[in-house]
Amino acid sequence: MSDTPATSLAERLAARFGDTLMISTQRNEITAELAAADLIAVATALRDEPGFRFSELIDLCGVDYLGYGQTEWDTTDISWTGFSRGVEGQAMGRFDWAQRPRGDNEPRRFASVVHLLSIEHNRRLRLRVFCADDSMPVVPSLTQVWPGVNWFEREAFDLYGIIYDGHPDLRRILTDYGFVGHPFRKDFPLIGNVEVRYDPEQKRVIYEPVSIEPRVLVPRTIRNDADLMQAKAEAADDWQRN
Repeated sequence: MSDTPATSLAERLAARFGDTLMISTQRNEITAELAAADLIAVATALRDEPGFRFSELIDLCGVDYLGYGQTEWDTTDISWTGFSRGVEGQAMGRFDWAQRPRGDNEPRRFASVVHLLSIEHNRRLRLRVFCADDSMPVVPSLTQVWPGVNWFEREAFDLYGIIYDGHPDLRRILTDYGFVGHPFRKDFPLIGNVEVRYDPEQKRVIYEPVSIEPRVLVPRTIRNDADLMQAKAEAADDWQRN
């Protein structure tokens, strides 16, 4: 195996942290998965130790693995002629709640993903921490290690409902104060839970249950066949004659 930067860093991480990190390398990018209980200690070491020096946290985001690996799109088993919706109608927003995606390919649903940069060594590293409890997803806050992560954690809390334990001011940052739910969760209704309007009688903005019907548009795939090509040719002839 060639001594690429990714290989060198992966070996260094394995030697330093052992079984604490589960390391994988794809497309020359390293992802290290670890338990929430080890996050602060590992993050501090990655920031401070001379062999790593990941001084910059460039991004943090939440991930919802509900339905991960499942797809409704037809691919290799479709016809090459005629019209087709190209879907089986089982994706988010088009499934019966009893038959909703379960995320069987992932044992846990929510994760917090951190992207780190070492300017000194010109290295990048991705950390992934799964939340132990899907009903109350909690991971430690990294604000004590990289203070600039403050708003990133607020965003992940707002959109995914992940609670960052130890955050100094964990509150919504993108949605309204009265917003119900977390809009990036895959089982969040596409039409939302409430709608907002101004009530002229009360002279204020009020919240009401959603009044519109849920409807998900699916693009239609048009495939070439003899009938369509003939229709196109006839339309062109009609246009030229007129």
